[in-house]
This record gives sequence, C-alpha cells and structure tokens, in this order.
Amino acid sequence: MKKILHIPNYYNPHIGGIEQTCEDFVNSIKEEYEQKIICFKDSKKTSIDNINNVEVIRVGCQTKIMSQSIALGYKKELKKVFDSFNPDIVVFHYPNPYVAFALLKHLKNKKFKFILYWHLDITKQKLLGKLFSGQTKKLLNYADKIVTTSYNYVGGSNYLPTYYDKIKVINSCVALDRTLVDENIILKANLIKNKFKNKNLIFTFGRHVEYKGFIYLIEASKYLNDDFKILIGGSGPLTKKFRKKIKNDEKVELLGKLPLDDLKAYLIACDIFSFPSITRNEAFGLSLAEAMSFSKPAVTFNIEGSGVNFIALNGYNAIEVANKDSKLYAKAIERLASDKKLNEMMSLNAKKRYEKYLTFDVFKDNIKKLLIELGE
Repeated sequence: MKKILHIPNYYNPHIGGIEQTCEDFVNSIKEEYEQKIICFKDSKKTSIDNINNVEVIRVGCQTKIMSQSIALGYKKELKKVFDSFNPDIVVFHYPNPYVAFALLKHLKNKKFKFILYWHLDITKQKLLGKLFSGQTKKLLNYADKIVTTSYNYVGGSNYLPTYYDKIKVINSCVALDRTLVDENIILKANLIKNKFKNKNLIFTFGRHVEYKGFIYLIEASKYLNDDFKILIGGSGPLTKKFRKKIKNDEKVELLGKLPLDDLKAYLIACDIFSFPSITRNEAFGLSLAEAMSFSKPAVTFNIEGSGVNFIALNGYNAIEVANKDSKLYAKAIERLASDKKLNEMMSLNAKKRYEKYLTFDVFKDNIKKLLIELGE
C-alpha cells in the first residue's frame, strides 16, 4: 500500500477551510493509501493522536509571528516522520512558510512525488510574501503537481500562471457531515422561522476578521427597512467592534459560535445567504458552498481573482455587487427578497451548482484522478 504524508498548518478539530480540505483529501482515499499527518498544535507540548485511523502528529508551538506558527521542534519531528514513514507522496498545504523552510531540505533529493496544494497567495502580509518569494518559487519548481481550488484563483495569482502545465484544479467540497439533516435540526429550523416569521431572514457565519467583510453587511443594514433581520454567526477579533456597531440597530443580531446542528438549522431557515468577503484571502468560500447545498441564493461582493465568484455566479445563483459598496449590497438583498421568482430560480440553481461541482463524491473522484495522473 502506497504511503501519503499530509502537511497542513493544523488539522481536525481545528476549524478552517484549509484544514477541512486536507481532511476531505484524507477521507477520499482512506481505503487505498496508508496516510499520516504532521501539523502544528496550539500548545507547547507535541502529541500524537488518531483521527479516523490516521495518525496525526501535532508539533507544539512556542509562539506566532505575523500569524505564522513557530515550533522549535518542527524540523526534528519532520525528519523523524520522513525517516520512519518513508512516504511515496507528500502533500504540502500552502501557505505555510515556516514549514516550507524545513520541507525544502527533503525536496532537494526527493524520492517521492510532491503535491503542492495551493490554497492562496500570501496577500495580507505583503512583507512576508516578498520575504519568502524565493522559497515559494523553489516549492513550485519542485512540485510534480500544483493543486488549486478554482481557475479564477490561478488567473489572479502572482505565481501560478507561470506553472500552468503543472496545475490541476480541484474545487473544494462540502464535507458529508455538513449536509446531513435529522428531525431535531428540522425542528430547530422551524423554531427559528417562527421566531422571525414576519422577517426576511439573512444569515451568514464565519470568523470575525477583516477580510470576511461582515462590517459591510452591518453597514448595509441601515439601507434596509424593519422587514429584514440579519443574523451573523461566529466570533473573532472584530466581535467587540461589531457589537458596538449594532448597538442601536435591532435588525442585526450576533449569534456567536454555532454548533453544527444549529448552523444547519439557520441555513435551512434563512431566505438569503450573505457572503460579504472582500479580499483574495477568501480564496474559495466553503461556507458559501454549504449554503448552496441547502439551496440558498447568495449576495456577494466581486473579488477579482477569487474562487468566491466561481461558486456564486452573478445572475445564476447569486447577485454580485461592487466590492465594499454597502448600499448596492442592501439593494441586492432587497431584490432577492422582493422578487420571489428570482429567489426561487437562484435557489434551484444553487443546488444544481453544488451538485455539479461541490459534493464530496465529485471531490473524491478528482483526487483519485490527480493521483492517477501522478502515476500513483
């Protein structure tokens, strides 16, 4: 049985799009390959555990610099894994510059196939991006295959167009457990609908950070009348700022972190899904894909070179408006709320697009095709 080593930043139960995609990769080939994962841990002590019969080595971190985890023992742990596991394939989830530095030593005389799973360019920390430009080019040159999540992102990248012959586009997917619904979830959804029965219900969720653009959704509220209710799930560094911003606005409510069953209930109950991300840090948009799996039309901003506007096609399953324009965003919400035929059409198209591109089965088939193309 061939062996695959996966190298993400973090892994389940850590929540994030990259972590979820890595886990989906692992689960899609769990019967055919022996697999191992090495990642960071949000505490100083290294540990080893098992997730779905896959060993996960979590290397303890000492600190973070410019959002990058620093683990003094990582280099040693990585060498131990290479020596003992001897992988046939290595999958490195980019960006992760600290780990890339340790990995490059093993790539110089590699006896394994190397998949560079490119989730996004380093865009927010521009100084960091410039500092590690040489390192990034080495990774790209060593790669046997470069996986990215949409053609949109390839075109907008500072690096990827040069390596087009190596690129394989594999759209991320909605994990199976994110779509399963039982009677309790339906009951919760009905309770939410009853609570807001006279409102057009707008729902969104995610980390409360700048690139998610929630502040522009909150600002859009002032252009909407009292027939609307905006519900925002999640938390993060900007939560306090959001609370102050909505202090005198009863149309907006912060829900905090939501358990998965509650999240599904809100997705079922809402009339429109809001996805107000504003930068290419939002490389794909898994929460948007999740909303589509529940047949929800969306309102988005235009983000040049992002996969968001691949998932949500303007005029098909979403309305897309100029970036950061809260007034236009509110008008799009009003349009979807008032035009029932448009809402119904986009709801149906959302489900169709999800089924065509974003299911776990589609993702699984694409991963298997990638490994065949790799000769493994």
